[in-house]
Amino acid sequence: MYVINEIKNSFICGDAVNEMKNFPSESIDLVITSPPYNLKNSTGNGMKNGSGGKWSNAALINGYSDYDDNMPYDEYVQWQRDCLSEMMRLINNNGAVFYNHKWRVQGGLIQDRHEIVEGFPVRQIIIWRRKGGINFNPGYFLPTYEVIYMIAKPDFRLVPRANSYGDVWEFPQEMKNKHPAPFPVALVERIISSTFAGIILDPFMGSGTTAVAAKNLGRDFIGIDISREYCEMSRERLSGCQTRQDSPNQQLSLL
Repeated sequence: MYVINEIKNSFICGDAVNEMKNFPSESIDLVITSPPYNLKNSTGNGMKNGSGGKWSNAALINGYSDYDDNMPYDEYVQWQRDCLSEMMRLINNNGAVFYNHKWRVQGGLIQDRHEIVEGFPVRQIIIWRRKGGINFNPGYFLPTYEVIYMIAKPDFRLVPRANSYGDVWEFPQEMKNKHPAPFPVALVERIISSTFAGIILDPFMGSGTTAVAAKNLGRDFIGIDISREYCEMSRERLSGCQTRQDSPNQQLSLL
């Protein structure tokens, strides 16, 4: 079992569910994460042939580093429900999970992720409208949004005046990030700065965006990713960040 004070501001390389099982219950204030979307298990996305734009070098055509992003749909749903169950166990009664995902249509049926979030205390859906983008598929309009499920424990509250934000947020994608599917730092900073959270967990850390946002705001983080490449990417990226306010225990490590 991990001791939280000993792993704050660390990147843990391992499977998200297995690693979260080593955390004490109610030891985390906030979870912000964007899991793999199972994009390879898709009938309609335009990146399969890798033609042009960000996909020209096969960024996601072969999946992520150490994960192919191609599960049978039922298995994917169960995996993500297992992940959410662990996240909910870890957050305290003042905590929340901000779970970023993407709706899509497969074989004429809407995958709105209801199968994943059903039964969890979803309090609100936030739309992340992405500025810009390129569409190489002539059969579809350009996709411009993703969704963030705010799944909250009973006593979760926003900081004063944060509730004045609407539920449609516009942030550009990060196109210069080496990771094939990064969060914008500004998006994560809005979430963190809207809460009282001191310790933030991202079990799909990727390139370390949640860690960067946490450090920028003087909060503590814990990141998990199955890919050692991405863990190293996160550590290197974070080493160049400057904390905006004093925060204890900002010692970076890779576990």
